[in-house]
Amino acid sequence: MVKRIRFETADCPVARALDVIGDWWSLLIIRDAFDGVRRFSEFQTGLSIAKGMLATRLRDLTERGILETAPASDGSAYKEYVLTPKGRGLFLVIVALRQWGEGHLYPEGEPHSALIDRETALPVAGLELRAQDGRPLEWADTELRKTDGK
Repeated sequence: MVKRIRFETADCPVARALDVIGDWWSLLIIRDAFDGVRRFSEFQTGLSIAKGMLATRLRDLTERGILETAPASDGSAYKEYVLTPKGRGLFLVIVALRQWGEGHLYPEGEPHSALIDRETALPVAGLELRAQDGRPLEWADTELRKTDGK
């Protein structure tokens, strides 16, 4: 088996983020947690993921502070997995992936789920990157400045 490369000390924030959430199972677990899934069996059924794989991913996400366990809300002996503030901070990442998928992976007219504003019942507007002064920015309008690490 190939040893997994770790990026937890990388200079790049993208690499560090991917070290925590960079596999599809973790992102799908996080997506489902945003959709209200809380119990191991619900994750397992909804994702059709092997129990061992799910247990590993839930443990990793919990150890990295994305999820935490809590007593079951119905008072049963089960535990539930809930998003921490760090985990809830991934909402825009999940929305960005969703919107990219909607825009590039569905032929015109093919049905798919939609993210809806609860107040208006309208689809959520597309995410935009904005400058400090509010101007919309594209990738060509930005540059990466590396720090010297001090």
